[in-house]
Parts: sequence; structure tokens; C-alpha cells
Amino acid sequence: MPEKPRILIAYDGSELSRTAVREAARLFPGSPAVVVTVWEPGLGALVTMNPGFDNAGPFPARYDPELMQELDRAGEDYADRLAREGAELASSLGLEADAHAIADELRVGETIADVAEKRDAAAVVTGSRGRGGFRSHLLGSTSRAILGHCARPVVVVRAEEAEH
Repeated sequence: MPEKPRILIAYDGSELSRTAVREAARLFPGSPAVVVTVWEPGLGALVTMNPGFDNAGPFPARYDPELMQELDRAGEDYADRLAREGAELASSLGLEADAHAIADELRVGETIADVAEKRDAAAVVTGSRGRGGFRSHLLGSTSRAILGHCARPVVVVRAEEAEH
């Protein structure tokens, strides 16, 4: 019997990403799957840099490297939990899933495409909220970025499908 194709599922814990996992299990039954959650190192800088105003005007940001490390560890731990949650869902639906949390080194879509390449995924499954026009340009689109950077086939599960 031929080996089933390995798939990669982008997972962020949202209902839409859970729907993408269910759709992946329907389309690729019994396949090995890598459930990927991308986390953003350095995001804590936004928390520690509180640009407020006092009577003298804006005060400088306070850089606290220990707090930054603690916030990065919390972000990584949260991503690990999300990836495991997604892998457990995928496993419960018959996929041979393992969890993979990865720090974003470029942009989320590019990071996912890079992992798909490194893991030799036959396809990538991701959700899309289906924003179009100006909003998609303003907000950006992870699914669009994956489509633009991934050399592998990409299955995009739309928000409308998640509602049904």
C-alpha cells in the first residue's frame, strides 16, 4: 500500500483553524500531519514599551530584558499548547499528527511555507476569513501569504465553510 502524503496544517486555536483541521482530516484521511503554530518573539516589546504622556511630554520606553525573555517564554509556551491542542484534534479525527510550534523569523505565511518545505509536506491546509478588497490589503492575509510563498499545494478553508 502506498504511503499517505504528509500534510501541514496551520493552526492558531481559532474556530476557523479547527475547521481547517477537520477539513484536512476529510481530504487526507489517515495521513501524517504536522500541526504548526507560529509565535512572534519580541512581541513583548510592545508591552514593555508603553508610550504614554506625563506633564513633561512623552516619556522614553523602558527596556527590560528579563521581562522580554519572560514574555517570549510565555508566547512560546502558549504556542506549544495550541499546537498540541491542534494535533490532538487532528489525531482524534484519524490523522497521524504531531505538534510543531515555531518562532516567526520572517512573516507568518513565509514561516509556514518554509516549514512545509522542510517537512516535505504534500499540501498545506489553512483557514481564511475571506476578507477581500481594501480590508485584506490593510489587515494582511496569512492565507494569501502562504499562497504567495509556498511551492506546495495549498488548501484554503474559507470562513463561510466554517459556519456550515
